Amino acid sequence: MEQILNTFVRSIFVDNMIFAYYLGMCSYLAVSKSVKTALGLGIAVTFVLVCTLPINYMLENYVLKEGALSWLGKDFAEVNLSFLSFIIFIAIIASFTQLVEMVVEKFLPALYSSLGIFLPLIAVNCAIMGGSLFMQQKNFINVGEATVYGLGSGVGWLLAIIGMAAIREKLAYSDIPKPLRGLGIAFIITGLMGIGFMCFSGLSL
Repeated sequence: MEQILNTFVRSIFVDNMIFAYYLGMCSYLAVSKSVKTALGLGIAVTFVLVCTLPINYMLENYVLKEGALSWLGKDFAEVNLSFLSFIIFIAIIASFTQLVEMVVEKFLPALYSSLGIFLPLIAVNCAIMGGSLFMQQKNFINVGEATVYGLGSGVGWLLAIIGMAAIREKLAYSDIPKPLRGLGIAFIITGLMGIGFMCFSGLSL
């Protein structure tokens, strides 16, 4: 239980997808102009991470990596399908992204319209693909820990984009020099928030 909690907290604050690895920056910068829109995209990204990470974990450990097919018999003990990881991971992510897109379009048309092209682009969001690739490196003990890591990574990305959106809404009333308006000040804020999150780098549970 302690390991699960540690994984969850670290994935939010220490290994934050935005501030530690700068993954998913395109959507983060483009959609963080409104808190409402940022919240919608953040929840969608979190949902896709939570759903795809455990599936990709199971595929990685029972189908793809070397020796994963040993449960089929001795003849399959040396089979290595790890070269298919990228393709299969992307296929799983794209499938869930399509599901999210259909649900949002059906029940939240206003949010669907405001997100525009960035909703289907969740399929190629670096943060989501990065979660699956980091999962390969971290060697989680079971699918439960992988799911918690996906949830924590999504929550961390959600906090980052909501925080940025809240700041940018306030900046609308600020007198910012013309050369820094728009993406210029957004990059500066992102850097400062990243420095702030570095305070959690020594966090240990």
